[in-house]
Amino acid sequence: MKIHEYQAKEILRGFGVAVPRGKLVQSAEEAVAAAKEFAPKVSVVKAQIHAGGRGKGGGVKLAKTPEDAGEHFEKIMGMQLVTHQTGPSGQKVRKVYVEEGSDIARELYLGVTLDRASGRNTFMASSEGGMEIEEVAANHPEKILRASIDPVVGLAGYQARDLAFGLGLTGSAVNSFVKFATAMYRAYDAIDASIVEINPLVVTKQGEVLALDAKINLDDNALFRHKELAALRDPDEEDPREATAKEHDLSYVGLEGNIGCMVNGAGLAMATMDMIKLAGGQPANFLDVGGGADEEKVTAAFKLLLADPQVKAVLVNIFGGIMKCDVIAAGIIAAAKQVHLAVPLVVRLEGTNVEQGKALLASSGLAIIPADDLGDAARKAVKAAG
Repeated sequence: MKIHEYQAKEILRGFGVAVPRGKLVQSAEEAVAAAKEFAPKVSVVKAQIHAGGRGKGGGVKLAKTPEDAGEHFEKIMGMQLVTHQTGPSGQKVRKVYVEEGSDIARELYLGVTLDRASGRNTFMASSEGGMEIEEVAANHPEKILRASIDPVVGLAGYQARDLAFGLGLTGSAVNSFVKFATAMYRAYDAIDASIVEINPLVVTKQGEVLALDAKINLDDNALFRHKELAALRDPDEEDPREATAKEHDLSYVGLEGNIGCMVNGAGLAMATMDMIKLAGGQPANFLDVGGGADEEKVTAAFKLLLADPQVKAVLVNIFGGIMKCDVIAAGIIAAAKQVHLAVPLVVRLEGTNVEQGKALLASSGLAIIPADDLGDAARKAVKAAG
């Protein structure tokens, strides 16, 4: 689960991470009042959306006077902000944050996440603050420093100092960085985050280390332990299809293609998407109905697929283990009749009760295209989608 910058900073502040003062504002008058509170320093007016690159898209403005802050608020609030992460349609700005300006001497990068190769939480630091870490890794991998964290010990003092020295910090900035990184890891661990990223992390002219921006993604599987964090979810920032999928306990990710996919099992779903690509098509989604789905859940999944106007064909690929093929078939029939199926439907069934499932589909009266195997199903779906 993603949260906004202002929410991430409030969480980090609670763990002792140094962040600039800031206020969420709802009007130009509130923006002016916040900027006056931060005077004589300049203020920064920031759009709050779940995407990076806001500055390049015009969603971050420097206000030299309180009146500037009000004017920037008027321009930013309600704008359709387009960044490299939102796609061409952009994201509507519904929240604006006014923050105290900082005397920036250097911009750095600092992040912590799970390194699945080593099986340990890992800090990443770079002198290339303000740049996407993926871009730095691709073009300047030597500029990324790493520290693998012992799960029992946590971030050790020497590791934090090594990162500070590796970034070229000296004097009081070293101690400030160590304190910052230690508090940051404590927050990451305590809230069950999947990533905490500070980009840029700034060193002020006074030698203080501050989080100029903050990104926190929370592990959905751990939210039952953090009801107060689950309440930070912003439905306006989520794909409506993904929000609907969550209501029915479906694993769904919307994509840009035109072939809707319904599969049981994450690995099989990925393989299905790969086969569609191999056959020359584009999947419209990732959708895993899970191993124990019932007819109601399958019906909800099918309706979700057909609600996407980009979908020109649907591919159902089911391997019946715990999930029984006849249950899937009944769900497909029920959903197709409810939504008045108007696109080609390719179905590949295999496993438990497969013959019963095929018989149900054959006698349904629906125009279903049967497939013998995954490759055959992918080719037929691509052809059906045109």
